[in-house]
Amino acid sequence: MKTPALALLLLLSPALVLAQQEVDRASTSPTPSGNNQLERVSVTRQQTDTDLRRREPVAKQLYGREELDKYGDTQLSDVLKRLPGINVSGGQLRMRGLGGAYTQILVNGEPAPPGFSLDNLNPAQVERLEVTKAPTADQSAQAIAGTLNIILKDAPRVVQKDLRLGVAYASEKPVINAGFTYGDRALGGVGFVIPISVYHWNFVNETDSERLRDGGLTRLSSSGWDRAHGRGFNVSPRLNWKLGDDETLTVQGFFVQNRFRNEGENTTQELFFDPVKSIRPVSVLDTTRNRGTFSANRVNVQYNNRFGEDRRIELRAGTGSGGADFNFNFFGRNAAGVPVIERITTGDNRNRNTTLSGKYSQYAGEAHTVTVGSEIERRTRDEVRSTIERDPVTLVAKDLLPGVEGQPFNATITRTAFYGQDEWEINKQWSAYFGVRHEQIKTVSEGVGSEFNSTSKVTTPLLHLNFKPDPKGRDMVRASLTRSYKAADVQQLIARPTINTDYPATSLDANQPGGPRVAVENTQSAPDRVGNPNLKPELATGLDIAWESYLPAGGMVSVGVFHRRITGLVRNSLVKENSVFWAEKARWVARPINLSKATTQGLELEVKGRAGELFPSLFEPTTALSLRASLNLYRSTVNDIVGPNNRLEGQQPWQFNFGADYRMKSLPISMGFSAQIAPKFDVQQTNLQSQETLAARSLDAFAMMQVSKQDNVRVSVNGLFQPKQGSYVTYTGLPDFALNERKPVAWWALNWEHKF
Repeated sequence: MKTPALALLLLLSPALVLAQQEVDRASTSPTPSGNNQLERVSVTRQQTDTDLRRREPVAKQLYGREELDKYGDTQLSDVLKRLPGINVSGGQLRMRGLGGAYTQILVNGEPAPPGFSLDNLNPAQVERLEVTKAPTADQSAQAIAGTLNIILKDAPRVVQKDLRLGVAYASEKPVINAGFTYGDRALGGVGFVIPISVYHWNFVNETDSERLRDGGLTRLSSSGWDRAHGRGFNVSPRLNWKLGDDETLTVQGFFVQNRFRNEGENTTQELFFDPVKSIRPVSVLDTTRNRGTFSANRVNVQYNNRFGEDRRIELRAGTGSGGADFNFNFFGRNAAGVPVIERITTGDNRNRNTTLSGKYSQYAGEAHTVTVGSEIERRTRDEVRSTIERDPVTLVAKDLLPGVEGQPFNATITRTAFYGQDEWEINKQWSAYFGVRHEQIKTVSEGVGSEFNSTSKVTTPLLHLNFKPDPKGRDMVRASLTRSYKAADVQQLIARPTINTDYPATSLDANQPGGPRVAVENTQSAPDRVGNPNLKPELATGLDIAWESYLPAGGMVSVGVFHRRITGLVRNSLVKENSVFWAEKARWVARPINLSKATTQGLELEVKGRAGELFPSLFEPTTALSLRASLNLYRSTVNDIVGPNNRLEGQQPWQFNFGADYRMKSLPISMGFSAQIAPKFDVQQTNLQSQETLAARSLDAFAMMQVSKQDNVRVSVNGLFQPKQGSYVTYTGLPDFALNERKPVAWWALNWEHKF
């Protein structure tokens, strides 16, 4: 692979050539005759996201409307994957290469609703994104990798009426999306905004897999396709009421609902097999059908009041509900077309949520701002799910896990927190932020196989320092010493088993169709999974240091390092248990446990700005070309797992993002691209199992034409040049392996926007 600098030069070259052509054309154009006198032009530059970032008391990256609108995305995940140090994998947001559970997602400063997906939110409904890598006291410290705070659209200062219509295509047939935003200021200090979004999706991916199992005695090769399609809508109305000069009331709603359908076919060839382990014949043609719904509804009320010049109070209350249901059908036939297996899985869950919080701030002297606050959140979840297996001969259905399947279970999570913080302006060069937060999470669950009571308490001290070498300059050094944590989720705590369907506890005997079921023993490459109610939170002590240089024309250069020391790391153990309540024979079981500790550290480089500011010898200051690039290097070690490659789960060694945006002078056209590259890497997951993740790369591009003052048309593509994605799992001391690959498809879109 070429070096990142060479790759950047090659991919930027078309934009650079076009920009230089525009500069040459401008320099050779004749000047108007009869008036050679230079006129003084006064230019007032509007505050950019970079300007706002520089003024933040703690290290924080801000992204506003320019970044959200640039590519005409209809899914917030597409915006996020282009940001420095962030990638989206399997619908999960990853920061610093760490899994989704290490990254906290907030909506208007509060935890996102259960089941929330970034794909359910249109960027047009978002005011800005706030990304912090180190926690603060006024937000939950469940953010070892960092926090994404999604600020929903605020009421505008003037009337706003925007209509967006679009058509997109990935495979088979095009889909439509639409959005409308209406905002205004009414009499009596009332302002409101109503953003509505309707969206569809349709993707088809080709899949390939190969497995060697049963100690190398069975080899299977599969190929097929899967299709995901559906539709949904969301609306996030907001009402701002100015009750007085320093008193406001805000009501924010957030409503999401979608229907989804997934289907696929997979053809399996049995290259050779172990007749002892293969109790039932392997299906030659598998058909899957899955359909369901998801919804999330929430209303928040916020009251702010400022008492004089030195005191203010903020009170919040919120309530929400939602849930999901699904029906998954797996149907298999052998080479002769005879049905051999039918498995039906159904599930339904309902969530309810209530939050109360308040904080009080007061100036203490001329240099200190002291804040204290508290929060309480209560979440309940009721769930029912079951899997039945039908005998294709007798048509008799039997629970895959008798006595547990179909039995309801529920969980109640109560989170309370108290915190205090002090923002201290030491002098013109130094400023500091001190904070401490105590948070408690109590989880109670009831139901067959899922009864437990768990309580975790974490106290997190926090220190952030800012230093300006020159008080009047633009350079800044930021440092943070913090504690953060990751609490186990309900699914990790519930000791309710999930059976590996390749080796169900009992199965049909291929030699006696319609006969009695027989007990089956699974393998370490196909374990059952069960939770652990004794899990403790993972604790992380973190150090972050960054140098930020803000350029006069709005660009910036940043170099940062970080280190995290994690204790109580949660990983799955893989053990053969001779006695389990759900099977007559011994079973291999994967169960989460707390290990001793792990460490992760990294180097983060970022540069962005106008080409004329970054490369003054190559471009004129007026060249409308913006460049950006980021390189993130990561390293981690898990102490209780033997190396090499005993890194944290899913953390790639490096990630490189780069791109450019250009606005033509001769035509009302803007264009740009963004590329992301990550290498292939191995992770030793346990002492018995290792996983290799395939390399990833992707290119997004757009071109936008301003047709009139009110209208623009945008063409974009997401996900060009993606290679096959997937994983390759191997096992220590065994020839067994599992290779799964998926060929993703690019997403093309045409969008029209009209401002009334």
